Amino acid sequence: MLVLTLTTYAMGKLGYGGITIVLFLLATVLLKGVFIIREFMELRGVSFLWRAIMYGWLWLVTIVIGITYIISS
Repeated sequence: MLVLTLTTYAMGKLGYGGITIVLFLLATVLLKGVFIIREFMELRGVSFLWRAIMYGWLWLVTIVIGITYIISS
């Protein structure tokens, strides 16, 4: 996760932009979110309902951000 965080920080610091970069950053956010949900929140072994709620919220927010960026471009 540290490498993913440093990668996204470096992209912002270097001023990269465009749809490809934004999609890469959103994929990074999804991957980090999955790690946090599974490991930090320890939702690996809980019922399907809780995992569906957490992963659903993660996907929903990420997709809405992506759509908003694409529409505003």
